[in-house]
Amino acid sequence: MAKQGSAVRGASLLIALQISSRAVTFVANQLLLRFLTAQLLGVSAQLEVYYLSILFFARESLRVAIQRQESPSSTKSAPTSDRDTDQQSVSRNAREAQSVVNIAYLALVLGLGAAVGLGWAYLRYVDTATATTPYLGLSLRVYALAAVVELLSEPAFAILQYRLRFGPRAAAESLATFLRCLATLGTASWAWREDVDLGVLPFALGQLTYGLGLLAVYAWYGTRLASSEGFSLLPQTSAPSQREKRETGGNTDYVLGYFFKPTLRLASSLTAQSFVKHILTQGDTFLVSILSDPKSQGVYALANNYGSLVARLVFQPVEESSRNYFSKLLSSSSARGFPDRAAVVKARSDLQALLKFYVLLSIAVVTLGPFGAPLLVQIVAGARWSASGAGAVLARYCMYIPLLALNGVAEAFVSSVATESEVHRQSLWMGAFSLAFGVAGFVSLRVLDLGAAGLVYANGINMLCRIIWSGAFIARFFKKNGASISWSGILPNGSALVVLTTAAVWTSLASAGVGVGDVSPHVFQDIVTVGVRAVPFVLILAYNEREYLLGCYRSLRGRG
Repeated sequence: MAKQGSAVRGASLLIALQISSRAVTFVANQLLLRFLTAQLLGVSAQLEVYYLSILFFARESLRVAIQRQESPSSTKSAPTSDRDTDQQSVSRNAREAQSVVNIAYLALVLGLGAAVGLGWAYLRYVDTATATTPYLGLSLRVYALAAVVELLSEPAFAILQYRLRFGPRAAAESLATFLRCLATLGTASWAWREDVDLGVLPFALGQLTYGLGLLAVYAWYGTRLASSEGFSLLPQTSAPSQREKRETGGNTDYVLGYFFKPTLRLASSLTAQSFVKHILTQGDTFLVSILSDPKSQGVYALANNYGSLVARLVFQPVEESSRNYFSKLLSSSSARGFPDRAAVVKARSDLQALLKFYVLLSIAVVTLGPFGAPLLVQIVAGARWSASGAGAVLARYCMYIPLLALNGVAEAFVSSVATESEVHRQSLWMGAFSLAFGVAGFVSLRVLDLGAAGLVYANGINMLCRIIWSGAFIARFFKKNGASISWSGILPNGSALVVLTTAAVWTSLASAGVGVGDVSPHVFQDIVTVGVRAVPFVLILAYNEREYLLGCYRSLRGRG
């Protein structure tokens, strides 16, 4: 119970940290936009992918394996209570901690290899326009150094996480985020005042400062924990002594006396899965880096950061909560081997209600977003960025957000009920959809020359394919369990009225002179115009769905 309570408190702390760190980073990025061009932002996005790829390939599978590691001291026969003295218990705990620290050092070795290999590939195949960026080679090396410095903190991070010490992580990431913003802004503003073109070097120096901040805090807390538990933050043998081997029946589950063999096996098996996951996660960035120029990359990066803000702050927490909720609700009975029918019916009702909420929210985003979002970009980022096409791309991104929302909750449900074979089948289909995404991106960017907007269209095609697959899976699941789902139940009441109201809002805004993605000469006046049209539209939509919204409200109050 103590560990469970600690985990819950730690999760809450990390959620609060996530929101606060994103807020600080968002504000800092808005200030940085005043010093940047679209081309520099595009190059910085490429180098950030390089940096994240080093970290991902170096530590992702190791982190998962460590957290799922069975206690090394219990892999063989446990000692009897007569022999289980306090001193032996302390020794086993220290050896367990030392095995975690030792394995975490493998991330540093993998990171060095990834930094060299990926860095060579980037400089070898970078396009001519990007290669002319000032201090590009130096910036790449600083990013590599930043990744290595961050990986130096991995042993302390791993054991703190293993012992459920979440406070040090919150302190480390908060301080490091603040230092990164300070270093990046300070360097960029100095270069602007001195009229020195540093390229993307301010971003690289900021990332290095971030790594140093993490290392300092984790080393402090890790050293204190190591001193109290009797292990070392440096690699040391963690295999049992000869006496302990005799007492536990012989323990040979260590490689070279340092690395716990079951954890190494698990990490090895997760490596391929992690590689595919990273490719799918960063697929749009890889594609835009290969097929488009740095300016288009910067425009897309800006539109993606703004457009996905709603997804990160609203959709993602809902998806994670629904995944946990449906997993518990539809957990199979060990005796019957399939979910209870009453639970299936409730899951169908709740899923339909959640999808309908997303549909209503999507209608509002599609109706008002293409007109309002570019105006907000013009205010926050400046007219220069709107003139570069960022506003027009963001207007199209608003049409993509509904697909992002529906796919998120649909895949959350799939992951909560799918069997291992079904998850494997889903991964194969995701790979096929990624191939379709690549083809669509090539046609949009190279054949039709649509720039950053073409990548939004390609993402939309990929997301639509995933929604169709998840929808078919969901329909099969409920039909198999005797409770067929009706997709018409997620549509708004009076769909014809909603369509007419949306068309009326679009027509009214166009007649008022509010363009979609254009640079407005009177931006604040246009925002007021959009707001005035938005109020009656939202009221009509809410009145039309009053029974559904009241039902949701009563349900939330009942659960509260």
